[in-house]
Amino acid sequence: MLTTQQPVLRRFWYPVMPIEQLLNGPQAFTLLRQPLVLWLDANGQPAVLADRCCHRSAQLSLGIVENGCVRCPYHGWEFDSQGSCTKVPQLDADTAIPKTYRVPAFQCAERYGYVWVCLDEDPLQPIPSIPEFTDPSFRFIQEFYETWKVGGLRAIENSFDSAHGHFVHASSWGDQSNPQPPPIDEVTETEFGFVMKHWLEVLNPDLQKKNLGIGEEKTIRTNTRTWYMPFARTLKIDYPNGLTHLIFTAYTPIDDQTSQVIQFCLRNDTEAEAKAADIIAFDRQVTLEDRVILEGTDYDAPLSLAEEQHMASDRPGIIMRHRLARLLKEHGETEQRRSDRVAPATPAKVEATRV
Repeated sequence: MLTTQQPVLRRFWYPVMPIEQLLNGPQAFTLLRQPLVLWLDANGQPAVLADRCCHRSAQLSLGIVENGCVRCPYHGWEFDSQGSCTKVPQLDADTAIPKTYRVPAFQCAERYGYVWVCLDEDPLQPIPSIPEFTDPSFRFIQEFYETWKVGGLRAIENSFDSAHGHFVHASSWGDQSNPQPPPIDEVTETEFGFVMKHWLEVLNPDLQKKNLGIGEEKTIRTNTRTWYMPFARTLKIDYPNGLTHLIFTAYTPIDDQTSQVIQFCLRNDTEAEAKAADIIAFDRQVTLEDRVILEGTDYDAPLSLAEEQHMASDRPGIIMRHRLARLLKEHGETEQRRSDRVAPATPAKVEATRV
């Protein structure tokens, strides 16, 4: 599925940038191949427009913020958060600015320390709700903001794959001597995606012993994984000692082959009990182990189940593919694929090849 060629995917909210980055002036970001300029208006609220001046197509993100508006670096035209031109220095002060002097504006909001953007006026779902963010017993730890060469579906499937960890994460928490994951306890579908519950026994290396306050060589993770269509999730890990480590990850689609990875965590402990730097370091190791594998996969992950082989632990990913296929159908779309892909062989052709 090529994300930029499926218009319905523009109707979801995506986190695009830490809001603190906007303190330095206008910033550029590309969402679903749509170049954007983001800045803070006069009230300190995020604003987002298409990153092209309607005059001579200069990048507004190369300009500055003036009186809460973004000022084009080319001729100094200024635009407000609605995309309307509020100032043209070349016009006389008493000359009305033509209403056609405007730039497309998009919906945006601040949540969890990030600017979220929806490219459509009618989002299909709200921004995900994470109650722990406002729970005073949890602390917030910003972890990663970086670009990966991976498609959104391929990356989000991996976040719900309980079988890869003992191999991909063999250097962090995986146990190759015990590679078969326990059965998935339950998967409950929701309007926004699904909630999956399962448990997993993992190795507990020295850094994690410090981070978790658990001294044993192995420990049990009781996982609640929530999928927010199309490319975001939370992973809530409950440990036997009462510690909760909740991770939010979004694979925001820049284009068909590239995702902006946004990750933060929430924990019900304190800095004195576990240093944020140590927590980030361990999660950094795990994340980079995933990145090595995911950037080597085909970004055009198929919705059809016929093109790839599957096993029992792939159930969450299969549900994702079914839900996304249904989403496209409900909005009159067909799955768009890369033109150079090799179609799967029919059984007859496979047999002929073997001969």
